[in-house]
Amino acid sequence: MHSQIPQEGVVFAVNILPFNDTSMDQQPALVKIKTFEFNPLGVNTYVLSDETKECVVIDASFFYADEREVLLNYILDHDFVVKHLLNTHLHFDHLFGINTLASMFELKLECHRADAFLLEDIPGQLKMFGLPGTNADYKPEIGRYLNEGDSITFGNQSLRVFHVPGHSPGSIVFYNESAGCLFSGDALFHSGIGRTDLPGGNYDELINQIQTKLFRLPDETIVYAGHGPTTTIGFEKKHNPFAGMVM
Repeated sequence: MHSQIPQEGVVFAVNILPFNDTSMDQQPALVKIKTFEFNPLGVNTYVLSDETKECVVIDASFFYADEREVLLNYILDHDFVVKHLLNTHLHFDHLFGINTLASMFELKLECHRADAFLLEDIPGQLKMFGLPGTNADYKPEIGRYLNEGDSITFGNQSLRVFHVPGHSPGSIVFYNESAGCLFSGDALFHSGIGRTDLPGGNYDELINQIQTKLFRLPDETIVYAGHGPTTTIGFEKKHNPFAGMVM
């Protein structure tokens, strides 16, 4: 099963997944997924785009100046039009780059309302990770609250929102059914799950959400997590030491 997962041997590798009608008389469209690993905590930022040049950014987390330039150069060099700034949750390490992109592309953050309280104590979050001296003046402005079942559209793409609390109260994931891929944030990792000892976390709730929502997706669904490598729903159902062994 691992051999079927797009493995990224280097940071910034690109995966291209087919979606929609793949009949011989119609050229299938493509969704391109560009992965960046940013900041000291190794957060995965994703840029999703297609042939229309419209794109979305999930968890814009660049911290250093060179990381910012790499992401901006990728967007600008491809003449992308950024339509949405999406966050799977609002822990500090997933927020570093939001304000820069929001200002440059005249957008506001889209996230779940239940995580909004986390923005009120970003310095406290940093202190928990031993980063009290880090610049905490990056509280983003929220433009839209996302809920279970919402659809986010860009180009010829559609992402469906699932609310998956447990790692944080407002954790959400984004599912592209046509492309067969899921952006799971810190809810589900390769052979792991998100920690639940942070404010608002709940272990039992997270396990329940994974098993009753995410594990009902097709086994071949590729999971792009907030940290670490890709995996599949089928692999995690069988092998995840926390939520697995669900048949």
